[in-house]
Amino acid sequence: LTGEENLLLMGRLLHLPAAERRGRTSGLLERFDLVEAARHTPATYSGGMTRRLDIAMTLMGRPRLIFLDEPTTGLDPRSRQIMWQLIRDQVAEGVTILLTTQYLEEADQLASRIAVLDHGRIVAEGTPEELKRRIPGAHIRLRFADIASLDEAARELPEGTRDDEGLVLRIPNEGGIRSLRNVLARLGDDIAVEDLSIHTPDLDDVFFAVTANASKEKNR
Repeated sequence: LTGEENLLLMGRLLHLPAAERRGRTSGLLERFDLVEAARHTPATYSGGMTRRLDIAMTLMGRPRLIFLDEPTTGLDPRSRQIMWQLIRDQVAEGVTILLTTQYLEEADQLASRIAVLDHGRIVAEGTPEELKRRIPGAHIRLRFADIASLDEAARELPEGTRDDEGLVLRIPNEGGIRSLRNVLARLGDDIAVEDLSIHTPDLDDVFFAVTANASKEKNR
């Protein structure tokens, strides 16, 4: 079957009237940028086009709940971004989506709530921000132009961890903006900082922490 015929067949299986079936097919082909490919079989489609056709077929019946199992696996970055936007559009229209993924960046981008599974058990659950706040490791990264500046900064900020090769000093930053202001005040105007950045734990850090904890409990 062609892409268009797949959509029409889905409409027939859902017992949609002929006029509605044709209208929904035309609208979905346009919405998912499949008009030019409509009369070709999915065997000729790219991976991203095939995924878009899958979701278009799912939406033929206007579902309120959709399960997506790793929808972007194997897609190139552009196709992945397109798929992410399609998912966001559905959520904006009030559709509930349960999505499984191994890409933690994807979960961070798309999910309002996340459950982390380890050996079939939920070991952590919450919003992305709630999960990331559970993990220590936030820090301020200061980079200096020369070793003398790094030495002086390390004396003022003895709690920091220095990297002489990279001329970098890492300062724990669990207090957010307040900690940053305190660090800058202690450095003063005489110590030249070439670059400053703030790093917080991401979902990769969360995953490694909570799955390691679960494994330790299991082994006891």
